[in-house]
Amino acid sequence: MPSGAISLDGLSVDFDGRFELVDITWTINPGEHWLIVGANGSGKSALAAVLAGEGSSISGTISGVPERVCLVSYERQAELIEAERRKDDADILDVISEGTPAAEIIADASHDHDLAQELVDSLGLRPLMGRAFRKLSTGETRKVMLIRALTRNPELLVLDAPFDGLDNKSLGWLQAHLAQLAATVPMVLVLNRFDECPDFITHVAYIDDGRLLETVARDDARAMAELGKLLHLQTTDLEVPAADPSAELPPLDPGEPLVCLTGATIRYQDNTVFENLDWTIEPNQHWQLSGPNGSGKTSLLALITGDHPQCYVNDIKVFGFQRGSGESIWQIKQYMGYVSTALQWEYRVGTGLRNVIISGFFDSIGLYSKSTDVQKALADEWLALLGMSHRADEPFNSLSHGDQRLVLIARAMVKHPPLLILDEPCLGLDDINRQLVLALIERICASGKTAVLYVNHRPQDRIPGIEEHLQLDA
Repeated sequence: MPSGAISLDGLSVDFDGRFELVDITWTINPGEHWLIVGANGSGKSALAAVLAGEGSSISGTISGVPERVCLVSYERQAELIEAERRKDDADILDVISEGTPAAEIIADASHDHDLAQELVDSLGLRPLMGRAFRKLSTGETRKVMLIRALTRNPELLVLDAPFDGLDNKSLGWLQAHLAQLAATVPMVLVLNRFDECPDFITHVAYIDDGRLLETVARDDARAMAELGKLLHLQTTDLEVPAADPSAELPPLDPGEPLVCLTGATIRYQDNTVFENLDWTIEPNQHWQLSGPNGSGKTSLLALITGDHPQCYVNDIKVFGFQRGSGESIWQIKQYMGYVSTALQWEYRVGTGLRNVIISGFFDSIGLYSKSTDVQKALADEWLALLGMSHRADEPFNSLSHGDQRLVLIARAMVKHPPLLILDEPCLGLDDINRQLVLALIERICASGKTAVLYVNHRPQDRIPGIEEHLQLDA
């Protein structure tokens, strides 16, 4: 491990006018591994990013940071995907770009190519090396980012939510690998789940509103117990805001399933994701969809939403419409609410939070239709439930990843659709907001008006009321 301490002394840092860290004084001594915790939007990711040289210093100093700092974060992941999009936009050829293959994304950043190949096999990415990076699932892109960091011979490893989006097998492997690496490489982790704190963590830093409020030694049981209380929701006695009574959808046939897939297959050249899948979702029937990274969960959801290019070559009936029979995408989307990491990356507008939630009534990214007073009032009820009433006009793209996720969950739920699709909704959420969202989903399941399709990797996040289960295999 590096012999010197990393020291932040009265450091204040601006992040493009969106957020500020204020008067941070913090020392990371040799042999220490730190966990940064706090609520969504508190500055956890910003504090981690400072160690990697991000942000503009306002005052104070930072010293002792080693030369090779490797950062993995949602923001870095989103930047890489956005760079891939810009390549497509700049392409003047009359062809559709497939994007940069995952193998090239890894090779361009890796210093230790033998280790990179070993990690590719350990994380089960070998069959996906020829696929475009931006076409990988959330968990698969996170694995690529981790391999890039782990093979750069880091002197300091900064991992922001490294376990999010990973299936249980990959999670176990990564935890074991980091435990082994901790003997030689200092680490700073940002975790949203306190129960995922690795054993090698020696200290915990608690941040709120851009200020470092507490630093606690892991072996101080009393201080750790007090810190734990700050990170847990004290009550889940919540009331879900009502639907808009004036925005009734065209009625569905109660005797017809919401979704019916017959022999569904997704295949890319010589790679079959899944095949011959028969699946029916009945009204008010709740499903949990699970499976390892790469098993096709997100692709299966995209068949239902109409966002997958192979949806028109499959036998799919959704809300009474046979795919490919002339139905419009809006006829389908009016009956569903949807949240996913892919949607979050697409939702890049600077509109205010109230308007983001209202856009759920119109199934749009951004708000381009005139909203009613009732819709505005309902959006404000959701903001109050999320503790964001004072931020109603704040630009969506200025929020932290976790706060964006919360607002998009409210957007998906606001119209109480016949089908609510939640693709790993708790990714990026702190303990308090995760408990809040799980409680909201449970209430919606119990309402008898909405069928819930819930994708989740963590067994502790199972929801009472979701009794049907579809397991996909890799």
